Amino acid sequence: MSDDFHERLAALDDQPVNPTANTPLDELVDQRRRSLLKGGLALCALGFLGGGLISPRVLRAEPAALLGFKGVAVQQDPQFDRVVVAEGYSARPFFSWGDPVLPGAPAWRADASDDWRAQELQAGDNHDGMHYFPFPDDPNDHGLLVINHESINQTLHPRGLTFEKRADGSRGRPEGEVRKEIAAHGLSVIEVRKDGAGQWRRVAGSPYNRRITGSTPMQLSGPLAGHESMKTTSDPGGRTVLGTLNNCSMGVTPWGTYLICEENWHQYFVNRDRDDYAARVSHRRYGISNRGSSNYYAWEAVDPRFDATPYPDQPHAGHVNEPHRFGWVVEVDPFDPQSTPKKRTAVGRFCRECSTLSLGADNRMAFYYGDDTKGEYVYKFVPAGRYQPGDSAANRDLLDEGTLYVARFDANGGGRWLPLVFGENGLNAGNGFASQAEVLLNARAAADLLGATPMDRPEWVAVHPRTREVYVSLTNNSDRGRKDNQPLDAANPRKRNLHGQILRWNEAGGDPTATSFRWEVFLLAGEGEDSAADENLRGTINGDIFSSPDSLYFDRAGRLWIETDYEDGEAEMHAMGCNQLLCADPQSREVRRFMVGPRGCEMTGITQTPDGRTMWVNIQHPGISYPASDGKSIPRSTTVVITRDDGGVIGS
Repeated sequence: MSDDFHERLAALDDQPVNPTANTPLDELVDQRRRSLLKGGLALCALGFLGGGLISPRVLRAEPAALLGFKGVAVQQDPQFDRVVVAEGYSARPFFSWGDPVLPGAPAWRADASDDWRAQELQAGDNHDGMHYFPFPDDPNDHGLLVINHESINQTLHPRGLTFEKRADGSRGRPEGEVRKEIAAHGLSVIEVRKDGAGQWRRVAGSPYNRRITGSTPMQLSGPLAGHESMKTTSDPGGRTVLGTLNNCSMGVTPWGTYLICEENWHQYFVNRDRDDYAARVSHRRYGISNRGSSNYYAWEAVDPRFDATPYPDQPHAGHVNEPHRFGWVVEVDPFDPQSTPKKRTAVGRFCRECSTLSLGADNRMAFYYGDDTKGEYVYKFVPAGRYQPGDSAANRDLLDEGTLYVARFDANGGGRWLPLVFGENGLNAGNGFASQAEVLLNARAAADLLGATPMDRPEWVAVHPRTREVYVSLTNNSDRGRKDNQPLDAANPRKRNLHGQILRWNEAGGDPTATSFRWEVFLLAGEGEDSAADENLRGTINGDIFSSPDSLYFDRAGRLWIETDYEDGEAEMHAMGCNQLLCADPQSREVRRFMVGPRGCEMTGITQTPDGRTMWVNIQHPGISYPASDGKSIPRSTTVVITRDDGGVIGS
């Protein structure tokens, strides 16, 4: 696999398209913050809550109560092609791209020569967010593992992706390649259980096993179902969508369904009409290509629904509305393989990284989201109804009605959730919003108008299982402080932020549905305080250093697991080595490195059994030959199963 391929895709995903220069408060860069910046970025990160945080030098002297393993070393070998996990633990490949899922699926061919029909029956590519759903009769030994397939690698085809330039500047593609790429996106559901020897196995032929792809029929629900902006030549009713794309992180509901999140979906579409593109905020504000072809794989050369150029001679102007049908949360019932996935439009449209639940004591809910692009926002959705335990009919459509909010992080450590509601705060026809449907369709533009805080690539959100304290990873932002629309601020305090940070907040009164919160910087990722000459590269980590936090996950004991995503071949990442999985104690803030992945991979996706004795982690786009680790085999995105050698709880 070419490292250039993933560098190119990553660069496309990270392109900022937010034209605004929102300032959360007039005093955002007040005298207090100026003095903190002069005193160093470590103080800046730890000083905004009036004594709520203490010096990391003091913290280093405190013992960690939650972290019971010895940290592993960084791996800087450019040919490193395996997984290293903490002493006393074992990690083995469990489920790789191309493994059989459905009946009739062939075994994966070592030369990647399977066609698209086989791919529809096999595991998709680029494993990402996932969740383990236990069977109630044997929850720790038997369940369903649900795994997102975010995108594809060049290795999907024996000779890599094939492009040919056409006279009009577009790119041609072989139909078989495109069909295989569409099939490699989506979702896998597999039944898993322990065998007689205590080893986890996939259950071949299980009636629960399922593949959802980029062409699986799905139902639109909520305010935009049947709306004029959802109608296309292929779907004049505006209610049925084919497929889900770029499924990054995920979420789960208390009623037992899985939430797929559509992240960088905009890269699959093109609108070649420059005038229409300039006037159509639903395309322009999301960064859809307006050149010869889509930014990613030029699928429009084979499937016309990815060509969002308006064609007035066709019903509903062709597929100009097709991009409107992506960017949503897709709800799937993993225990009913015949069920139709539903795209829930009440939650708003953007490049969504996750859908993380916080369930209140009174069964009111909030779902948190990061919009994973430089300078975008953090959101939450509060359903209008409450979760009703045991009442499946009452819970079935709870995500079809509620209020979407966007976050403003104030310099004094306070914050507000700003409602994206038609008719309020300037969200009206005079400002380009004719209805609530248009507010949800163009959630980014609505958030711009409300003055939300542009963030350093907000990604995964995790909620502490007992305190309901909320954490968000801000992976990095090389444009911070260098572009007028992304100035330094309290929550994003570093210029050219290559290493990222993690924020955390408490909702007012511990209520997930509250409209105000108190926040702080949990840590600045980066190099040690004494090792980086550039203060923008220094972190405030108490323990093992890392860069670019991405996936976040809380286990039941309250350990915060952190996975990283950076280009490990870049010179500025040399000290970090390969991407890694770490664990943090939220109280002491100590961080230890638990696992290191192979060269070129992203560590992403994490889930556990209820007893905490089994963990699954995803190795996405490894760069050499993992999981064969022989230096010559085609690398395959792989789910790894991790257990403690003595059978104990992982991390303890």
